[in-house]
Amino acid sequence: MNKGLIETYYAKENGYHPFFIREHWQVAQLNYLPSLAFTGIERVERHKHTDEIFVLTKGKAVLIGAVVDNKQTDFECILMKQGVTYNIPGNAWHMIAMSEDAEVIIVEKSNTHLNDVTYHYLTDMDRFKLKLQILQLVSD
Repeated sequence: MNKGLIETYYAKENGYHPFFIREHWQVAQLNYLPSLAFTGIERVERHKHTDEIFVLTKGKAVLIGAVVDNKQTDFECILMKQGVTYNIPGNAWHMIAMSEDAEVIIVEKSNTHLNDVTYHYLTDMDRFKLKLQILQLVSD
């Protein structure tokens, strides 16, 4: 007996899918994109007006925090565990690297992906350093 009390959401396609948006918050599913490959991260991003919650539900993913300086970028990377909730505080540079089968649930302030995102493109040296850190985490 379906009374319409329970809604379900799931995205099969690659990419970012905000599927539950309410007045002050949203839930999205992020699936693998080539730009999020372990060896393909070219930029980090930040949101000034929201924390961002990440929960890995499938595959492998590395959550990346970054401190951006004029001369270099320092990274803090963690291999995510399925079912664990991770938070990136507002105004912190970050990105996520994913395996091709990875799926991540994201919770943040509504419409962040449209109105509150700034990108910082990494130098060749920063991309190289980050790639080494990520590959070490996923190969252990």
